[in-house]
Amino acid sequence: MFRYTKFTALREVVFWIIAIAFLAPFYFLVATSFKSDQETLTTTALTPPSSIDFSNFIAVLTATGNSNVIMGLINSILITTGSILLLVLLGALTGYVIARSTRRWSRGVYYLFLIAIVLPTQLGTVPLYIGARTVGLTGSIWGMIVLYTGMLLPLSIFLYAGFFRGLGTEYEEAATIDGASRTQIFFRIVLPLMSPATGTVAILCGLIVWNDFFTSLIFLGGSANQTLPVAMYYYIGSLVSAWNKIFAIVIVSMIPILAFYLFAQKRFIQGFAGGLKG
Repeated sequence: MFRYTKFTALREVVFWIIAIAFLAPFYFLVATSFKSDQETLTTTALTPPSSIDFSNFIAVLTATGNSNVIMGLINSILITTGSILLLVLLGALTGYVIARSTRRWSRGVYYLFLIAIVLPTQLGTVPLYIGARTVGLTGSIWGMIVLYTGMLLPLSIFLYAGFFRGLGTEYEEAATIDGASRTQIFFRIVLPLMSPATGTVAILCGLIVWNDFFTSLIFLGGSANQTLPVAMYYYIGSLVSAWNKIFAIVIVSMIPILAFYLFAQKRFIQGFAGGLKG
């Protein structure tokens, strides 16, 4: 029978303090983004805004030129979505083959993908840029999707292969007896069972692509297809100490990826738990 003791009360107080410590930066972010320019300079970060003022968000969303946040937001959504789709498809197919193959080369290929995860991609920026420019992939959304897919494919394969190895072959054997082809078995049986792994791959890779600044700055520099982090860089660079507008653009950049995480968090937690169990 549960008893509320002094130790329980102390533990609750400690947890409340930890929760407040984690939520405090988010409060500063939201409160400052709704303050006017004068109020930002004359009040502290703890002071709530005297009134809800959306002028900062309007100024951010109506910026033009290199600071066009709307176009950067659209480009980031397109690049992130396209990259996730390719990473899920190619990563699942490759991870399935590696996990189910009994030949020696499969283990060697698996270790090669592990090495690719460890090595920083920045080491190959110069030859990668030269090759991408040669084939016309720089400055385009499709080029960025191809680049991100190649950069994050080892991580996707690693995650899928680990989950496939923990998945029994009973369903596949039963489908083979019923006359299903390998393609039908994969898309109709195996891939739906891997929805937790798919959620994990989508969230992890989506966060990396969405927040990436270096690759977008190099491969999209000077084009009209720059992503949201690059647009934020140009916009914030034009400000001196307008923290209310800086925090407003940060919130705008957080909303899409936060909404996606809230939508897919159940699959992400299932996939994480499944990975630990496997």
